[in-house]
Amino acid sequence: MASPIKTLKAKKFLPMLKARQARFSAAPADLPAGTDSSRIIAKALHPRAQYLKVAAVTKRADDCCSYTLVPDPARGTTALAYFGAGKYLTVFETIGGMPVTRAYSISSSPKDALDGKYELTIKRVDGGLVSQYILDNWKEGTEVTVSAPAGNFEYQPLRDAETVVCLAGGSGITPFLSMANAIADGDEDFKMILLYGSRNKDSILFFDELDALTKKTDKVRVVHVLSDADAASALPGAEQGFLTAALIQKYAPKDKPYSVFLCGPQQMYAFLDKELEKLELERKYIRHEMFGEFHNPQTQDDYPSDVPATVQITVTIQDETKTVTGRSCDSVMQTLEKNGIAVPARCRSGECGFCHSHLLRGKVYVPKQLEYRRLADAQFGCIHPCCSFPLTDLVLQVPAAK
Repeated sequence: MASPIKTLKAKKFLPMLKARQARFSAAPADLPAGTDSSRIIAKALHPRAQYLKVAAVTKRADDCCSYTLVPDPARGTTALAYFGAGKYLTVFETIGGMPVTRAYSISSSPKDALDGKYELTIKRVDGGLVSQYILDNWKEGTEVTVSAPAGNFEYQPLRDAETVVCLAGGSGITPFLSMANAIADGDEDFKMILLYGSRNKDSILFFDELDALTKKTDKVRVVHVLSDADAASALPGAEQGFLTAALIQKYAPKDKPYSVFLCGPQQMYAFLDKELEKLELERKYIRHEMFGEFHNPQTQDDYPSDVPATVQITVTIQDETKTVTGRSCDSVMQTLEKNGIAVPARCRSGECGFCHSHLLRGKVYVPKQLEYRRLADAQFGCIHPCCSFPLTDLVLQVPAAK
């Protein structure tokens, strides 16, 4: 029997094609208007940029502040894009004449976006260019430009289990605070068991807010895990030590599947990835928030031993070519930015693909936990400069920053 597709005759469709072309020619060239237009909805949810200003600054710790951001109508933003709990915003800044970007998880509830505000909670990072700039310069009234909400670190009922064990360290609490608020508001429907690692009670961010959420809904449980033994013994219900597989097993469901979400510093991921292997969970049940910028690739077990300290990078952006020198321990993106070359970027963790570039010559090292490229990208020389570290001199083509 002949395949159905082979029985189709192309000439039967030619009249349809002519009629379609005629409709196209007769239609107006203007984009459709109206409140029901998918174009308008897409623009509201995915604006290229949002122009905001700082409405309030809340000090969380000596090295950490929360910034309430609201629309800035004078610059063209009148409403905020809605988001799912766990998303991040990319902040666009210019520091010393150098355009830079950093992604920060939204710590406020999605419901707050409908009321016209986001909250970003930013902790000072030693040697961190942007975090230090923000903490030193942002104040009430400061103009801020950010991206639309983005990222994949959010609960998905078709993929994730009904119970999620959330592992947070330090400022990694921010997306989980947003999720917990969304659960309490009725916008998310899953049970959260939050294991939050801190040094002592004074270093716990949002202690009162988390306590209030556990009283507001029985779907959120918070267990503080304190490395300081004296601090743990003084805080009722706290665990002493660190986040481990044994601790997860203690609080996770015993008779049904559960997901594990992680958000925290790079060292925490390195430790917990090995701990999670002991639990033998299905891979789909383990979710990582982005690393943020990756540092010190030479500490990785698979990093080559014969890498030169400095390299040359020749980059072409549109019709302009420049050659710069940088350190091999810096990512390609970091080297370009330090030399005043803007690169399109959002997540800076290899996930979003905004910096997708073509490597024409040379070799790079990509940490395996940041390898989000498709197989074809790796085969045909495409890289993400944000998480690619030069092993040799490089020649590459980079898209223009938008």
